[in-house]
Amino acid sequence: MITPASRQAPKICYNAGHIAKGIDAIARSVVAKRPDPDGLAIIGIHTGGDILLRRIIQAISRRIGRLPVVDVGLLDISFYRDDWSRLSQAPTVRATIIPFDIDERHILLVDDVIFTGRTIRAGLEAIFSLGRPASVDLAVLVDRGHRELPIQPNYVGLTLPTQLQQSVNVFLHEDPQADYALLEDAKYSV
Repeated sequence: MITPASRQAPKICYNAGHIAKGIDAIARSVVAKRPDPDGLAIIGIHTGGDILLRRIIQAISRRIGRLPVVDVGLLDISFYRDDWSRLSQAPTVRATIIPFDIDERHILLVDDVIFTGRTIRAGLEAIFSLGRPASVDLAVLVDRGHRELPIQPNYVGLTLPTQLQQSVNVFLHEDPQADYALLEDAKYSV
């Protein structure tokens, strides 16, 4: 159990430079698999995936020398979570904005941090409730381990070994130089 006395102060585990390199690593891997990414549908999971997906598109653009022709969407997974009964308050519901048909599309699902895999499971369920994509690849900025479900990302920017009772929070800003990620004790008992 984490007590107030045993809690460690949050520390910056990644600065803006680390995050930029992680995003570039994702873009490099995406382009290696898809040298022509045109037609790809990139969907970010609220809230961690929204700015991140734009950064990935910019990094892909730098790699291929032009802006790729991709569809972009944002996915809210609130209604697909499996932990409703454990939450102290109802989650904030945001709009799912996917203004294109996902049937037979190649999807790149984007999130900032992967932990147990449950958020991604909820994201996959939400996507499949909208149609049947040809494929779904997963890109995450930070893989912190501790999977509870058999879900592995196809593209990982940064890998950070953590303790189960820790959390990783990524803060992406409009100005990439202000980006950082914090490693801190979780706010719950384990």
